[in-house]
Amino acid sequence: MNTPANPPLTEPSAWHAVRLTVNGEVVAAQVESRLLLSDFLRDRLGLTGTHAGCEHGVCGSCTVLVDGAPVRACLTFAVQCEGADIRTVESLAPGDAPLTAVQRAYHECHGMQCGYCTSGLLMTTTALASAEHRPTEAEVADALSGHLCRCTGYRNIRRAVAQALDAQFGEESA
Repeated sequence: MNTPANPPLTEPSAWHAVRLTVNGEVVAAQVESRLLLSDFLRDRLGLTGTHAGCEHGVCGSCTVLVDGAPVRACLTFAVQCEGADIRTVESLAPGDAPLTAVQRAYHECHGMQCGYCTSGLLMTTTALASAEHRPTEAEVADALSGHLCRCTGYRNIRRAVAQALDAQFGEESA
């Protein structure tokens, strides 16, 4: 008996060939129209650092960078990412690589507790630190407003973001 490579669908759908770059490696795959990027990253590629929290785009735990911009992987279909450059938290310090300035800031400022929301926050902060100019306090507040953390109360997260931005852009003048 031949077993199909992909399980049969119970509802009509379509399969699409996608080619994208994930953490610097080109990936080609057949994906179902409705396959979420979060499921593709976690289940197909084994990149479990992308957390599925609320699965409604509210908590931000699934945030990845798509062509440099923070995107909710639980609201994005994998097929929408054809040709895109995707970065997950695993790309920040792979293997024995030293921590990035963003990761060091979260560690030094205790910007995490249980860690569930941390991967999404790290990716959003990485995007902020990659901007052409230092983000304003309002831009930082707006970016962080898309993340829910039930442990820290955000004070240490904000300190970590400020430290990461200081490392990238120089210390902010008072």
